[in-house]
Amino acid sequence: MSGTSLDGASPPAGAAGGGVGSPGRARIAERTLRTDRWWVQPAVTFTLLVIWLLYALVRTASQRAYFVEEFHYLSPFSSPCVSSSCIPAARDFGTWFGDFPPFVPFALLVLPFLLGFRLTCYYYRKAYYRAFWLSPPACAVAEPHGKYTGETRFPLIMQNLHRYFFYAAIIVSLINTYDMVRAFRGADGGFGIGLGTVVMVFNVVMLWLYTISCHSCRHLMGGRLKHFSAHPVRYRAWTAVSRLNTRHMQLAWTTLGTLMFTDAYIALVSSGALNDLRLVN
Repeated sequence: MSGTSLDGASPPAGAAGGGVGSPGRARIAERTLRTDRWWVQPAVTFTLLVIWLLYALVRTASQRAYFVEEFHYLSPFSSPCVSSSCIPAARDFGTWFGDFPPFVPFALLVLPFLLGFRLTCYYYRKAYYRAFWLSPPACAVAEPHGKYTGETRFPLIMQNLHRYFFYAAIIVSLINTYDMVRAFRGADGGFGIGLGTVVMVFNVVMLWLYTISCHSCRHLMGGRLKHFSAHPVRYRAWTAVSRLNTRHMQLAWTTLGTLMFTDAYIALVSSGALNDLRLVN
């Protein structure tokens, strides 16, 4: 079959060495024979991700309305706040840097690791490969690229760092948990619960579920075990993570929503546009 297509015809001169036009592939003039609206899912994914990215870019670069000092609500987009530009009460982890110039995110210390974790996530790879790179845009739809090199060249070879970004994501989740605990604060400085507290708790729980449902976490729990019976604790942990792993896609989208909603709620309360509903104190 080498040097000919499946219909017996020789490939045209200069045909790409890989991809849908490579030798040995069936030659079909149409991009796809599908008659359903296959383009809807990548289009929706593209739109939602662009909206989220624009929102996150504007909010992280604004350096405004990120902290409610009275109840210690700190936006996850600005945590940890370790710059002298931050409100002093928000610097729970100290002041590591001087003043940040305008448009520099306060969470600059962790954002590269969070973005790395999301960008190398197995689900997000599928999502943006299809929605942004059209590689391919859908099943049984030809991609426009002339050849395919996989994840063997820069920048896609960076996808192999996912397991290390996972370890960093655990640390960031611990920081978010600390911020959540600090949000159980009343107006008098004692214990209290507000709607903002509930929002932050829900966000942190979802972030933990998304993080531990990661494929790297599943492999860490039991990927190298040869005999589950000899490791009953790790087997139970692997089983639990495996169940969560089947919901990794849903958790990936849910956490984008909870992150945006948490930041938006804190911004509204911080700016005075909304009063926090107090449940306790």
